[in-house]
Amino acid sequence: MHLAYPAVLAVLLFCVGIYGVLARRNAILVLISVELMLNAVNLNLVAFDVWLRDTLHTGQALTLFIIAVAAAEIGIGLAIVLLVHRNRGTADIDRLRDLREPEGPDDEPEAPAEQGHSAGRQTA
Repeated sequence: MHLAYPAVLAVLLFCVGIYGVLARRNAILVLISVELMLNAVNLNLVAFDVWLRDTLHTGQALTLFIIAVAAAEIGIGLAIVLLVHRNRGTADIDRLRDLREPEGPDDEPEAPAEQGHSAGRQTA
């Protein structure tokens, strides 16, 4: 087996994943792009494992480990994205600025509005 074919495919997958991470605004598409990059790494691990004829099959074992980590990452990532979408109404990464640190005195977070009876409100 020629090593060039899976290596070129892995490079293409990794480049598509990098483009997706850098160009996309939707958090779910960014997670999918990260999965593409992990699959490119898995393809390289298995291809080099076959090419080197490793008796311990270390590349395949590492691939299984990466698949397990990727499954946990996508589960936690989707849970976070769903909670953010439920609370904010969007999964757009550029609009989610509440977790950033204040840069100056104008960027201080506002105090939450008081609930219940306020001083300017009269009850009948």
